[in-house]
Amino acid sequence: MVRFKSRYLLCEVCVENRSSLLLLEEKSIYLAVKAAVARAHGDYGSALLIVSYAVKYVNAHTGIVLIRCRKSHYRIIWSALPFINCLENRGQKVPCFLNCLHVGGTIRTCQKFLVKYSTQQLHRMLPQCKNEAERDEVRSAVLSCSLGKEREVEEDEMEDDWEDE
Repeated sequence: MVRFKSRYLLCEVCVENRSSLLLLEEKSIYLAVKAAVARAHGDYGSALLIVSYAVKYVNAHTGIVLIRCRKSHYRIIWSALPFINCLENRGQKVPCFLNCLHVGGTIRTCQKFLVKYSTQQLHRMLPQCKNEAERDEVRSAVLSCSLGKEREVEEDEMEDDWEDE
């Protein structure tokens, strides 16, 4: 049996109006990327996407998207991302662009990168805070972005599962 290796593209949807992010859905991103690949690479690119292409994760609040594709074809999707200038969902067009943050071999490596990236973004926000309440909120968000806490939660959940059985 042959195992097919995948690549995961961690992308950020950048929009002017943050409230329009709530309109994001997997299907709209799937179709937009598929159309961009068809425009940029023609029938060859479209045929490569048929085999193993999926939008694995969409967070409408943060605008984070995780796209899976074959290892040998990820550069085709990556090169087509700049051609996406709007996403259409429920009859509304949202002007945006996709910024590729990280390309990883597993979802876990993308999650680790996302934690580091989020922490960096929060550190950048800290000097821009206007009052002490905002600073405390940002500091608590920075402290909550640690993998150690996630591991403790996972271990607690696993112990609960064993106790239930």
